[in-house]
Amino acid sequence: MSSIRKELESISEEEYCVFTQKLLPGVEPILGVRLPNLRKLAKRLAKEDWKSYLLSAQNDSFEEILLQGMVIGYVKVNTIEELFPYIREYVSKIDNWSSCDSFCTGLKITKKYPEEVWAFLQPYFHSDQEFDIRFAVVMGLLYFINDQYKEEFQKRLNEIHHEGYYVKMAVAWAVSMIYVKYPQETFAYLQNDPLDDMTHNKAIQKIRESYQVSKEEKELLKSLKRNS
Repeated sequence: MSSIRKELESISEEEYCVFTQKLLPGVEPILGVRLPNLRKLAKRLAKEDWKSYLLSAQNDSFEEILLQGMVIGYVKVNTIEELFPYIREYVSKIDNWSSCDSFCTGLKITKKYPEEVWAFLQPYFHSDQEFDIRFAVVMGLLYFINDQYKEEFQKRLNEIHHEGYYVKMAVAWAVSMIYVKYPQETFAYLQNDPLDDMTHNKAIQKIRESYQVSKEEKELLKSLKRNS
């Protein structure tokens, strides 16, 4: 057993394990380590020989895979290109929404290198793997809903035709985020968008759940729901 696995087990909690298992059915093994404790460990590893850690890291628990993603998010590098092989390797390990979304949230270095990261993401938008696509979409909704990238991002969303549940939910989430920032344009888009019915309706549901959308808008949006 690796020293990291022993450390994770020493800070695991049975009750939190049960809670996490309910959120991530089918994902196992789950040790039950709280996120603040994982982040603390990741920050420490990021300051040490992080490359050696990532090369030797074990993939035999949900938490250690999550930990690897956190380390990648915390490390200091001279160029974003130095990080791309590690990001690519991590994405290949993603098999649930939590590992995906947590990783994307931690990649704040994207704000410093948007052009390079946007180019890096393009193959993932066109992948046939559910969590490859979700990775690209979540990265897009976190970092590329702005005047420079919004149209390109919307185009990529329109090009996605994957039946995976976690792809559809990510696309719906992205459309709802675009609506919050560009309501008039997105309302017009939703009147004739190419999304499948499930994704279209889920996007409208997510927009209507937002506290940033007025009651009047929510009523108008309700009329755009499709009967499927």
